Amino acid sequence: MFKLTSLNLNGIRSATSKGVESWMAATRPDCICVQEVKAQAADMANRFERMAGLQGHFHYAQKKGYSGVGVYTRHEPSDVVIGYGSEEFDTEGRYVELRFDTPARKLSIISAYFPSGSSGEERQQAKFRFLAEFHPHLMKVKGERDFILCGDINIAHQQIDLKNWRSNQKNSGFLPEERAWVTKLLHTTDEGGGIIDVYRQLQPTATDTAYTWWSNRGQAYANNVGWRLDYHLATPALAALARAESIYKSEKFSDHAPITVDYDFSL
Repeated sequence: MFKLTSLNLNGIRSATSKGVESWMAATRPDCICVQEVKAQAADMANRFERMAGLQGHFHYAQKKGYSGVGVYTRHEPSDVVIGYGSEEFDTEGRYVELRFDTPARKLSIISAYFPSGSSGEERQQAKFRFLAEFHPHLMKVKGERDFILCGDINIAHQQIDLKNWRSNQKNSGFLPEERAWVTKLLHTTDEGGGIIDVYRQLQPTATDTAYTWWSNRGQAYANNVGWRLDYHLATPALAALARAESIYKSEKFSDHAPITVDYDFSL
């Protein structure tokens, strides 16, 4: 089995102080995709490049203490792609792709962090620009190779993906345009779709157990007033190999919970 985890760290130094490294050592994922590293290369040097026996590969934001993604892996990739070719968003550290190619297959593990629009209209418009750019990129990758994209996409797709859907219909993360983007990506027959939401494939009706993010305001975590923002998005051939999922909530490393899927393949 190939064990793949995704976790928005909300700062790698913070998450490490809360025990994420020992958790990684205990659970032994083959790869863990992380988002919101919130560090630069100098901060990571001699401390966070390797964790729990896994080698990290990163895309840092130019802005200090902001964004940043990585993939820690037990296996040596055949290639590492930093950024997806965006003039605007590659400076924000939102995309790293590890390729594990052999003569028999082309396979990528991608860690991605979609923009949040919750801070105001300016960032919401940036989020829409990102979505407009990113969809054709994913379609291009899908045309060339199989992949699993793990990440915080900052969108709850359906009503069952957040606790208070009625009161959030005009809020970033559950806007009709954002949800329509995911719907298009997951469309089974549309040529602009064909991607599988792996968690929903395994758990099509889960509600309260599906959440991966909780606001720090009020008693959101204690009352499980959450959102499902963290996804495994895979091409059909890899999604078909997904066997089990888990969202880990026994410890809190971040405002997000790690989501792990076991796939029936090996690198």
